[in-house]
Amino acid sequence: MKSVKDSSFTKEQPQAMLAPQEKEILEKIALAVRILSMDAVQRADSGHPGLPLGCAEFGAYLFGNVLRYNPKDPKWAGRDRFILSAGHGSMLLYSLLHLSGYNLSLDDLKQFRQLHSKTPGHPESLDTEGVETTTGPLGQGLGNAVGQALGLKLLAAKFNTGLHTLFGGKVYCLMGDGCVMEGVTSEVSSFAGHLKLNNLIAIYDANHVTLDGPLSESCSENTKKRYEAYGWEVFTVDGNDLNALHSVMKEVQGSQERPRLIIMHTIIGKGSPNKAGTFKVHGSPLGKEEVKATKMALNAPDIEFFVPEGVYQFFQDKLKRSEMRQREWNEMFHAWKEENPLLHLEYIAMEKGSLPADIEAKLKAIAIASPVAGRKASNDVINAIANWLPGLYGGSADLSCSDLTMMKSYSIISSDNFNGRNIKFGVREFGMATMATGLAETGMIIPYVGTFLTFSDYMRNAIRLAALMKVKVVYQFTHDSVFLGEDGPTHQPVEHYAALRAIPNLQVIRPADANEVKMAWMAALKFQGPTAILLSRQNLKTLSCTDVPFAEGLGRGGYILSKEKEKNDFLIIATGSEVDLAFSVMQELEKMGKGVRLVSMPCVELFDLQSKEYQEKIIGGDFKKRISIEAGVEQGWHKMIGRDGIAICMKGFGASAKQKDLEEEFGFTVPAILKRIL
Repeated sequence: MKSVKDSSFTKEQPQAMLAPQEKEILEKIALAVRILSMDAVQRADSGHPGLPLGCAEFGAYLFGNVLRYNPKDPKWAGRDRFILSAGHGSMLLYSLLHLSGYNLSLDDLKQFRQLHSKTPGHPESLDTEGVETTTGPLGQGLGNAVGQALGLKLLAAKFNTGLHTLFGGKVYCLMGDGCVMEGVTSEVSSFAGHLKLNNLIAIYDANHVTLDGPLSESCSENTKKRYEAYGWEVFTVDGNDLNALHSVMKEVQGSQERPRLIIMHTIIGKGSPNKAGTFKVHGSPLGKEEVKATKMALNAPDIEFFVPEGVYQFFQDKLKRSEMRQREWNEMFHAWKEENPLLHLEYIAMEKGSLPADIEAKLKAIAIASPVAGRKASNDVINAIANWLPGLYGGSADLSCSDLTMMKSYSIISSDNFNGRNIKFGVREFGMATMATGLAETGMIIPYVGTFLTFSDYMRNAIRLAALMKVKVVYQFTHDSVFLGEDGPTHQPVEHYAALRAIPNLQVIRPADANEVKMAWMAALKFQGPTAILLSRQNLKTLSCTDVPFAEGLGRGGYILSKEKEKNDFLIIATGSEVDLAFSVMQELEKMGKGVRLVSMPCVELFDLQSKEYQEKIIGGDFKKRISIEAGVEQGWHKMIGRDGIAICMKGFGASAKQKDLEEEFGFTVPAILKRIL
């Protein structure tokens, strides 16, 4: 079939032909992929054999002829990157990683989907070398790919010179019908087209079958026209024809000005006599008899995990070429380093994620007025640390003038300016979060992204995967409570503190004032994982009692602001804007002769990491009453205040009104709280 920039799918003579020997070895690789994939799925009695069988020729061609990589150095900066967005087809990737020489043995393939194996059901970047990102929830892999492609453009603009191309790799992403239907791919594809990312190539496995049946039952869009409208170049190809793949890939790898999409028509489960082309092969093992019949149809021996002769040798020879290519890159890097010593220092700092040795002192020295909104204090911090951290890049979902994410000394990134450091993601919250993960996965960029806290719901699954991967992304969530005022309950977060705290390995920090905002950024930069910083729209007083060393305050998650005198009457724990309110409540109680301990709890996750002794020191003791004050749902607080504790919280959604009226309405005033607890 001819590879053309057209949606027609007709058999024609290919423009380019593989040499017979080259075609023969690629056919053997494709056969190996099919055998390894169906056998691993069958042995596990679980998995998705359809995509690996249908995309075997593509995988063979990509790993055999296209990608620039070195299995002995999986994180080589000069490599191309391959992302399997359709992560359910993980055995395609695992088979290719094994065959091409990555640290993934045949025994690892035999442990597919087993406990603690290197071959989990969906690819996980922390488990398996060669896996660029954790995928599975459909569509997000393309978002990660767009983020990685953007990251490589930013690094190229920063470090490449006329003589030296350190970052010239491309990002390839394989997605399926499910990915194309998920809304997140629309967001990120539109963004990639807007920035004209000419290092991004997406391959759409158009097998016209979804898990639940034929694609025609749920989708009839013209994907080609859709992607052309995004500003992409679109090609079509018969994905089961190696000569056709050779033809289109030669064209696609040529001079590129925009992102490219290859609509690759394949037969799902190709080779299976009774299930190919049907949804029955999508998400279930073929069955022992069908595996046997498939091997017979493929003229393969009925041997489990059989790899045809010559396949391993082909990739061993390719490894030698890859190592030579990397040596050449290393020589170029050395020459570049000698000619650009200052740039090299920045490169090393970004590669290591180095923080200034005196970062705490630097943060504390930032002058911030009082009172000040949490969002404004955070913007002051961002603009200071941008000068210390060359790898800090950030942006917002069309809210930079409101969530205050703009770095004032740096320009906005555009299709003709990748030297900027501010990214306008547009109204694409979910896509923004997936792309932020991709930026972090370059290994050199620390991304932060911003929007209103209530819109974290749009981003939740991307935040969850970032936490699973332990990538360093900072989410600046502003307008953090009902007290944002007149915008009303559609924009007022209530359940969002608890919802975010429920995500493992996500730091959720709700600072009380400017002092805690500074230390929140320190916690985020020190943490190997994502951090959500929840910031107020309204002005907050800066409290003298929060000006403590990181290791004694926010770095502990929770700490004492004021200790009880003699009597143990009340323990009050508060977060964010409610800390100042709690302080006023404490003062009134002390006027009545009550003993009150006041605790700021900006980060529950950090507090949970502390020793039992420390936790007991902060929230222990025989208090008559324990109270939490936070303008969100009470979920989670009773583990600190006990079953009989009093949670001053929201019992429902907010309302559209002025802040003062909302405080009265929902009981967040000193008289209302005193009435509750006395």
